[in-house]
Amino acid sequence: MSAPAVSTAAASASAAPAADPGTVRPGGRTARVRASVLRAAGDVLAEQGFAGLDLAEVAARADVGRTTVYRRWGSTTALVADLLADMAEQSVPRTETGSLLGDLTANAELVARTLTDPRQGPLFRAVIAAATCDDRTARALHTFYEVRVAEWAPCVEQAVARGELPPGTDPREVVRAVSAPLYYRFLVGGGELDAAVAARAARAAVEAAKAGAF
Repeated sequence: MSAPAVSTAAASASAAPAADPGTVRPGGRTARVRASVLRAAGDVLAEQGFAGLDLAEVAARADVGRTTVYRRWGSTTALVADLLADMAEQSVPRTETGSLLGDLTANAELVARTLTDPRQGPLFRAVIAAATCDDRTARALHTFYEVRVAEWAPCVEQAVARGELPPGTDPREVVRAVSAPLYYRFLVGGGELDAAVAARAARAAVEAAKAGAF
């Protein structure tokens, strides 16, 4: 449990139809506009869910011309996809404690904090809901999590090198096993999502990995 970019001139980015979100990284004023719009989109998602996301409202909140928003993103799903790409880039780097359990506990605690955050939690719930009915959002969400899994996979690779885990252990599967029960609890509902729950998820993943499950 927080994408390659191709640079282009700011003028071209603002004048031409948008490429798939996450593939263009403008600079200067265009970058500031993008940051303002994505921040506003995140606020609307957190407050109203995906059903309440409206490009005109986002433009007004971001203090950006409506035409600019419609020209650059074109749809709410494109805007959500770009928001996910930005979230992946801004996510917190992994923690290294020197032990697999310590590393994965840090990962679990980060996921739990994110999902219980007053803004981030509702935002993630809205994005996940949108991904169930829109392929573009689903692809963006998949990319977001693959970026996060790849960020933490070296913790498992290092544990294999130290002899904590069997050779051939799949690092990505171990990382996914940490966050899976946390997301299940978050989405389905099953009590608190706190540090104790996070620690238990990390311990379970470590024990399963040591037993050769991955």
